[in-house]
Amino acid sequence: MIQTGELVLLISPEGKRYLRTLDPAHTFHTQEGLLKMAEVAEAGFGSVVRTHKGFAFRILKPTLHDCIKGVRRSTTIMYPKEIGYVLLKLGAGPGRRIVEAGSGSGGLTTALAWMAGDTGRVYTCERREEFSKLARENIERAGLSHRVSFFHRDIADGFPEEARGADALFLDVRTPAEYLQQAADIVCPGAPIGFLLPTTNQITDLLRALETSDFEDVEVLEIMLRRYKAVPDRLRPEDRMVAHTGFLVFARHKGLEIVNPEPVEPEADAVTPEGSDVPEGQSGQEEHGESGQSGGQDQSTQES
Repeated sequence: MIQTGELVLLISPEGKRYLRTLDPAHTFHTQEGLLKMAEVAEAGFGSVVRTHKGFAFRILKPTLHDCIKGVRRSTTIMYPKEIGYVLLKLGAGPGRRIVEAGSGSGGLTTALAWMAGDTGRVYTCERREEFSKLARENIERAGLSHRVSFFHRDIADGFPEEARGADALFLDVRTPAEYLQQAADIVCPGAPIGFLLPTTNQITDLLRALETSDFEDVEVLEIMLRRYKAVPDRLRPEDRMVAHTGFLVFARHKGLEIVNPEPVEPEADAVTPEGSDVPEGQSGQEEHGESGQSGGQDQSTQES
């Protein structure tokens, strides 16, 4: 039994995917006929229900990939091929506090909120009000809004104070080089930071700025994806591939420099006058003994 408000993935006989929030009182209209959501709830995940025309729809529990691909967009979203690497590089996971600038349509925000769990937090900032509103709607639709704080603000004025000491930061803005100081101020020492940029000249500007910033350990890359036709007797790459969709740049906060105090010179040991620690007469006895042995050897030599 699927609970009201849960996200469900409905797949048509032709493989078309529909991501919907379950409402038992709703009837879903498709080209294959009417699908009663009450029947979907009763059937449960992994089952099949039919429309009033008899077309079978598969009911699945959506994955993170499904949620990202189902985002309603008015901007270009990040592709899963980049998002997966970003999550790993930022260390996204339960309990982590991650800041994002450039909410867009909320694709990456969805992934970050999914990974953060109920013990983590995502702080997403968007300068354009219409994008901020759309991102909020998409996150609410995915049932993850309780893990996200939304801010309609320009990060040139700084990040929200409640995000201070964040574990990681991701910037998807046009000129990230202008916000490195704000970024350094909001993350904890040693935190990772990521950037998404579409062109090489933007990367060049960012790399120059990073050289004199509080960040180091810089990495630049792009990720390409090529799918294959899943036909056993004709296995070959598909005619089209998802090639360049953006460059990724990563770095780490340098951390705090520990200034060691100047070393203190150890006090010199008291110098004892030569022979003062030797018992009286011992030195002379050793000398006499050595001369006696020597004299004995000489005498023996002479006698021989």
